[in-house]
Amino acid sequence: MNFKHRCVFPIALVAIALLLGACSGPKPAVKTAPEAAPKPVAVEPVVPEQPQGADAAALPALEGEEPESDAPSQREAGLENEKDAAALLEAAFRSYEESLAALERDDMDAALARLDDAYGLLLRLNLAPDSPLLQEKNDLRILVAQRIQKIYASRTTVASHVNGSIPLVENQWVMKEVQSFQTRERKSFEESYKRSGLYMGMILEELRKERLPEQLAWVPLIESAFKPRALSRARALGMWQFIRSTGYRYGLKQDKYVDERMDPLKSTRAAIRYMVELHGMFGDWTTAIAAYNCGEMAVQRVIRAQRINYFDSFWDLFNNLPYETARHVPRFIATLLIVGDPAKYGFELPAPEPALKFETVMIATPVKLSALAQSLGLESARLTALNPELRHDSTPDYAYDLRVPEGYGERCLACVASLPQYVPPDVIAERYVVRGGDTLGAIARRYRTSVDAIVRLNNLRSRTIIRVGQVLRIPTRGETASAAAAPPAPKAAPGETVTYVVKAGDTLFRIAQTYGTTVDRIKADNGLASDVVAVGQRLTIQAGRSQ
Repeated sequence: MNFKHRCVFPIALVAIALLLGACSGPKPAVKTAPEAAPKPVAVEPVVPEQPQGADAAALPALEGEEPESDAPSQREAGLENEKDAAALLEAAFRSYEESLAALERDDMDAALARLDDAYGLLLRLNLAPDSPLLQEKNDLRILVAQRIQKIYASRTTVASHVNGSIPLVENQWVMKEVQSFQTRERKSFEESYKRSGLYMGMILEELRKERLPEQLAWVPLIESAFKPRALSRARALGMWQFIRSTGYRYGLKQDKYVDERMDPLKSTRAAIRYMVELHGMFGDWTTAIAAYNCGEMAVQRVIRAQRINYFDSFWDLFNNLPYETARHVPRFIATLLIVGDPAKYGFELPAPEPALKFETVMIATPVKLSALAQSLGLESARLTALNPELRHDSTPDYAYDLRVPEGYGERCLACVASLPQYVPPDVIAERYVVRGGDTLGAIARRYRTSVDAIVRLNNLRSRTIIRVGQVLRIPTRGETASAAAAPPAPKAAPGETVTYVVKAGDTLFRIAQTYGTTVDRIKADNGLASDVVAVGQRLTIQAGRSQ
């Protein structure tokens, strides 16, 4: 059967209905008259022959009627119903297995037909809430639904016109985002569009390899404004905004030296894999893009909460999604409308920047990019832009394919041999207890770091709000930085007793050195059982006393 003439969308709806039905549990049985009893299933190898009227005899009597004296007992009737249900379930499993065999032969039409058969048999199962077969029924419903979704997804993932795969609706929510891009976000939209030229050719090439809609190339404009090192409040990183766990899930390496979430090419390939999986799960690109923004589990929770047993499109879910996700798809469609016809929406878009051109050389030693750029006579920002995944703007201590401008490959290798080996600093975190009057800016200046670094290390939601008593991890590059940043210790003459307030980064050894005494003496004078001291703790110290 030609796929163009087969109605696959209802099948996708059936798949969603099956998944939701499996989660919602069995429906209560409805009493029916004997003449409305289901006919025996015509699956002769599985369903045993029944005597005439067996099905009708197994049904309960109508309300107000007394069962005939020779009718089987209620328990016997229940056992007979369970026996028939087991036969129907076995037939449904057999149809599902036949669909798998058809898939192995790449016979999609036969596979869908067998799945339809299995679904039809499941519809005839009317089990009691305490039936031991209920779990098997629900499991098979999920299997059938998942298989239908995968078949549907595989058939829709074909080459298509740029405006053919994702419906470009102009509803009130989309037009609200268009208006935002036209006014308060106009400058950032135009800058993002201009920046897209650096990576658009590469992204389109990767999408074409997988025969996916080219419209997906514009997802990074609303995710990150095409910035490879963009970091969101939710700790999503890179042009495609991967959180740490999802990056690992799709093969993006993250270690001391590199974070491939920031690599445009590698993250693009990972994003494509993720979106293909989401499309296979939900069956349409708009819902898949929503799930890309907030995660598939969040969208599935909304689907399960629907009052109906299926959803027709993304817009059925729109009002129940998280705010940021609900805006995500309209913003994406608004972007497609504007870049597709700028004049219609009042734009005169700038020319995109030219694509990055480079060659690759293998570097086997740590080298600082700024030092290498100086040796090559380049601006350091140029090497950084080509290698955004390098966390410290230096190559790692293992073999690494470094990107350099075209024509600089051989010169780069010669320069590397003459440069000193660079060792990226380890991030050392000190504990700091927030005191009254503290601000992140003041703490950052004291420890010679940045507010952004403190926010990232502590996963803070705000750059301005901290509370007294809150414990922060402060990134430093070792003891020297914190020691230099800490206020000077109060002076004391030999033999003088002072009260010292412990500061972040202090150790008993350092305090003892400052006052010409010993760690043991300080511990004895203050009744300390260990060398551990806390920020804000007061110590009594006799200067110059070592005995």
